[in-house]
Amino acid sequence: MLRWLRSFRPSASQVLISLLIAGLGWMSGGALSRVDQDLRIMYTEYTLGAADLAHISADVMRYRNTIIRALQADSQKDFERITESLPDQRARVQLAVDRYAAAGLRVSRSGRSEPEDIEAVRKSLDQYFSAASTTIDLLSREWNAASPSERDRLRHNAEEHAADNAGPKMIQVSLALDRLLDTVADVAKDMRDEGTKAIQSTSILLVGGSFFIALLNLFLTKSRALGRDTGQSSEPDPESFRPDHTSQRPPPSSSEAFSIRPLQ
Repeated sequence: MLRWLRSFRPSASQVLISLLIAGLGWMSGGALSRVDQDLRIMYTEYTLGAADLAHISADVMRYRNTIIRALQADSQKDFERITESLPDQRARVQLAVDRYAAAGLRVSRSGRSEPEDIEAVRKSLDQYFSAASTTIDLLSREWNAASPSERDRLRHNAEEHAADNAGPKMIQVSLALDRLLDTVADVAKDMRDEGTKAIQSTSILLVGGSFFIALLNLFLTKSRALGRDTGQSSEPDPESFRPDHTSQRPPPSSSEAFSIRPLQ
């Protein structure tokens, strides 16, 4: 095997075809690798990201319902039991936003920007949680009020603040999340279109390159065959160099043929 490798000398046409096949494979592999990467991004950052955004909306709504239940609590013990889950709910919402913001955010071809929309969601959440904290603070002061009138006033202020201040900010959070989801869908559509174009161009490249290499191989093979035929026809016939003993001496004349040499 080693001796065969040492004696093997590829022709220029073989080297050319091998380089073309290797280049075609390298270009196709790169294109498919980019498509695979885009598909992974679409799943990890957009499919799962959209699910996280949907959970954010549900968690914010759960946070809002918890505050409404706290407004209806009949005792301080019930109030504390209801509101003890609020810090965990808020931390879960902010963690989901931070996880999505840490992904590779993009801008769609239509101009929709994920960084801008995720920042709008953050601001709306901060405003809502700030308003909700004020409501919780008023309710906490209610249970520590010195007089029933003070308690009624704090309860009224908490209900009014939850309806007139925290409520509209909750709507702003929902609108910001809706805009972000629309942007995510727009960016994912752009990535899908780019992947489709890459697959189509790769398919055309593979088909066209395969036909070109096949035709080139046929052309080079035919050229080699014609070269061998031309070389064989230009070689002298070895039979023409074979000595002809009959032609070295002229044939005897009739007088010589019938002459009798005298005896010595």
